[in-house]
Amino acid sequence: MVAAAVAWLIAAVFLLPYLQMVITALRPASELRDATYLPDHFAWSNFVDVWRESNLGSNLRVTLLAAGGSTLLVLHVAIPAAYYTARVRYRGRKVFLVLVLVLVLVTQMFQPASPLVGLYREFRRPGMLNSVWILVLCDATFNLAFSIWILTAYFSAIPVQLEEAAMIDGLGRGGALLRVTLPLAMPGVVTAVIFTFIAAWNEFVMGLTLSTVPESRPLTVGINGFIGNYTVQWNYLFAASVIAIVPVVVLSAFIERHVVSGLTAGSVK
Repeated sequence: MVAAAVAWLIAAVFLLPYLQMVITALRPASELRDATYLPDHFAWSNFVDVWRESNLGSNLRVTLLAAGGSTLLVLHVAIPAAYYTARVRYRGRKVFLVLVLVLVLVTQMFQPASPLVGLYREFRRPGMLNSVWILVLCDATFNLAFSIWILTAYFSAIPVQLEEAAMIDGLGRGGALLRVTLPLAMPGVVTAVIFTFIAAWNEFVMGLTLSTVPESRPLTVGINGFIGNYTVQWNYLFAASVIAIVPVVVLSAFIERHVVSGLTAGSVK
């Protein structure tokens, strides 16, 4: 009982800023400086106005394409690489795993701004700026190593005898992977999906640097446009922020139960 009460208290502390964000998003412009916690009138029109009077729709489309595309690209590369590494004891396997681990640490420890100058110069030459596919490629690159690492651990924890039994029944290596191993490794796949998707969804620095046209910028950069040099449109800023977090909250709510088991997969053999 006490543990439950403490858990609810901690949850309330973490949820209060989001509640304040929603309340501010519903405040009329005339009540933004009022000391009251709740506004006298809820301005639901703020969400309509911020959608109509800004490039939020285009920014949302760019973010969906960048996050979804990079997640699909990571899965298409990470699943075969992790499966082969988990099942085949090839020469240089340990070196590959060490390199993957180093890349995981590097991508998590170093600031995303460190390679921006090189990326900008590389993509500026062929005129590839303002392309959503550049964001897809960059986001996938920064999240690929973690996905390979977590999926390798999960594939290694699945007994190879299950695949051998499936192949005795007539399935090939690919069929055993798709129909036996991959469903068992779904918690690890879901972990890679949500990690990559949320990282790409929240990415700001690369979107700000590689997208110079307002319509081609991701949602995080578009929201930043409500912060001016001398004024901040707080009601529109928070309304756009509420719109931005809804897809991630929905995704997390549906697949949250898979994430814990995916992160606690067995160690690499």
